[in-house]
Amino acid sequence: MLKGISPVISPDLVKVLMEMGHGDELVIADGNFPAASIAQRLVRADGMDCPTVLDAILRLFPLDQYVEKPAALMSVVPGDPYKPVIWEDYRKIVQQHESSFTEFDYVERFAFYERAKNAYAVLATSEMALYANIILKKGVVKG
Repeated sequence: MLKGISPVISPDLVKVLMEMGHGDELVIADGNFPAASIAQRLVRADGMDCPTVLDAILRLFPLDQYVEKPAALMSVVPGDPYKPVIWEDYRKIVQQHESSFTEFDYVERFAFYERAKNAYAVLATSEMALYANIILKKGVVKG
């Protein structure tokens, strides 16, 4: 354990976050996401939910200020009546940490999978909410 770092952030996740550079992407995946088959680097966060992990990560991880939408969500599949209420939780968390944040990028399901294949890492959680997957693009830490 370290002071100032949430116990939600595992040693493996600290390593991945530190290795990532400007423009690299991190996928925070829900429990239904095919994380193991997609990830270049897989980090497990078993028993964790996405909002808790997102909040802990954004305390350490700056979003890319040089792109219009540094956070992306998997769009609801056309015809699916499901309304992801978790997205509002995400909006509140991101805005709490990034005052300049305005809007998410919404990415079609299979395009999201392709983008996730190119992400630096995928963090697999046990989140049960549907459409809870989110991609974060890392920014720079200003001195």
